[in-house]
Amino acid sequence: QVQLVESGGGLVQAGESLRLSCAASASIFSFHVMGWYRQAPGKQRELVARITNGGTTSYYIDSVKGRFTISRDIASSTVYLQMNSLKPDDTAVYYCNANRGGMEFWGKGSLVTVSP
Repeated sequence: QVQLVESGGGLVQAGESLRLSCAASASIFSFHVMGWYRQAPGKQRELVARITNGGTTSYYIDSVKGRFTISRDIASSTVYLQMNSLKPDDTAVYYCNANRGGMEFWGKGSLVTVSP
């Protein structure tokens, strides 16, 4: 069973930065795509960014373009989400996701709260 463990969330003020980490229990190469989703209170979960097996950053939601960067460290099987210039609208629980042959794996989430 694949495990994804997020860390790095917290409470920050608008304009500050955070880096989320997602440690996978399997090699990153075993997944076709890995990504970060978020779910704000009262809203549906949305895809924030994803990175393919080959390392191509294939998607960012418009609202985070230029502020967030997804990256990975193969040796430690970790995917990161660097979040700069955070805004109150970025407040959400952030989930790590991995896809392997149509099977989806999820972390338990990491709360990010951005105060005005």
